[in-house]
Amino acid sequence: MIKREELFKRLTEAFGPSGFEQEVREILREYFSEVGEVKYDRLGSIICQKGNKGLKIMIAAHMDEVGFLVAKITKEGYVKFLPIGGWYSQVLLGHTVKIRTHKGDFLGVIGAKPPHELPEEERDKVVTIEKMYIDFGTFTDFDIEKELGIRVGDPIIPFQNYQKLPNNLHLAKAWDDRFGCAILCELAYSLKEMDHPNSIYLVGTVQEEVGLRGARTAAELIKPDIAFAVDVSIARDYPGYVLKETPERLKNGCAIITYDVTMIPNIKLRDWVIGIAEKYNIKYHLTTIRGGYDTGTIHLKGIGVPSLAIGIPTRYIHSHSGIIAEEDYQNCLNLLIKICENLETF
Repeated sequence: MIKREELFKRLTEAFGPSGFEQEVREILREYFSEVGEVKYDRLGSIICQKGNKGLKIMIAAHMDEVGFLVAKITKEGYVKFLPIGGWYSQVLLGHTVKIRTHKGDFLGVIGAKPPHELPEEERDKVVTIEKMYIDFGTFTDFDIEKELGIRVGDPIIPFQNYQKLPNNLHLAKAWDDRFGCAILCELAYSLKEMDHPNSIYLVGTVQEEVGLRGARTAAELIKPDIAFAVDVSIARDYPGYVLKETPERLKNGCAIITYDVTMIPNIKLRDWVIGIAEKYNIKYHLTTIRGGYDTGTIHLKGIGVPSLAIGIPTRYIHSHSGIIAEEDYQNCLNLLIKICENLETF
């Protein structure tokens, strides 16, 4: 039996920015290896195949998180950095980060001037990432390289421990898309005993945040007939949004994505999934998003792959800390289980 909170903690605290997903992949391998054949594509995506008949159903969640990369080391021992994935610079100043070098993992902080030192004309201006730096507690470039082993190209992630909140909410970094990775792990265990009619491929993809890259190569290997992406949708149930105008709020069920910037979903598949949710009383809502999902590249493989993205509302994605509701997670898992049980022909 899977201990869900332990799984959440392991996955969200794991080190895995785009291109450096090894630690996350190893967690998925532990769960996948008990269920079916495990293989990898050459970019590093992990694939678990359960069954060898019927339609090829690809269910993908990306393993990578947004992070940073060392761009330059100053003579004074500070690190200048580049973003991996989409960041709004205003959420960064003063936050703790973790770097992984050939000598180990080290913590640092994205430096920020105190308000006392800011001229009046600068206080209302957003500091761009190009002007930021990370302080790892060193005083020279020699120290930072000798003591910590930091080099240009080393990966950096936000540092945030997983926390259980009241009302069955969960706070952590990297819910985008470690929530989807957790779904894959639990779905794998459900498939162990399931008499499903198809060949199901559970896929942890790499490098989604920098261009849906792993999904492309994994789909080339699998050649799916139908595909689903399991990824976050963006909650809008906090100050700055009008709550009554959005379905994207915590505890409003799983999200069926009707449009994103990379794909308009297959209408027949979309309506079939809605029918499954209603048949089994699974709470869901329909939404659109201005981002993209792994299905954005999968649906273009071969002569076309009917595809759909499914997710859950998530607060504060692409920052140090996000929040999800466990009941939305459970609804998403339930929907995918019923999809696997019922998808015989399409």
